[in-house]
Amino acid sequence: MPKKRLPKKHKGLVLINTGHGKGKSTAAFGMLLRAWGRDMKVAAVQFIKSQTSKYGEHRALEKMGVEIIPAGRGFTWTSHDLDEDAERARHGWKTASEMILSGDYDVMMLDEITYPVRYGWIDAKEIVDTLSRRPEMMHVVLTGRNAADELVEYADLVTEMKMVKHPYESQGVTAQKGVEY
Repeated sequence: MPKKRLPKKHKGLVLINTGHGKGKSTAAFGMLLRAWGRDMKVAAVQFIKSQTSKYGEHRALEKMGVEIIPAGRGFTWTSHDLDEDAERARHGWKTASEMILSGDYDVMMLDEITYPVRYGWIDAKEIVDTLSRRPEMMHVVLTGRNAADELVEYADLVTEMKMVKHPYESQGVTAQKGVEY
């Protein structure tokens, strides 16, 4: 039996890039770039990257005049103060949720938000509640490994990045400028 065609419609989408493969944030930044190229107002909140980080994506977005807010202190597995990391994540979420509900943006990226959800610092249900109240045509892309079931269920599009081969594991090659940062 042929597949029934659905009526075409437009709406703001919630997208998740998850999984253990590389490229989750890179794909989301590509989406921001695409939207920015269409004169859409875009912004990103990063939940792990520190305020002192000046990775390639920060430099590029700053040159473009795109707001990017690093809300973390770096990799949590090297942290000496997880309470401060949790507080920064909650502050980052407060900032992100205000931005989402403001109506000032067409596309928002919540980079590596799945980690503070997994650590119990941010409630997935609170994220879903905020996303359900966003402007009708606003797109939001969330990134990070192990996306919570509540987020996956709510999202319109979920892509799982799968690692097949990685140069660190196969050759001992560490992170490269312009590729990972």
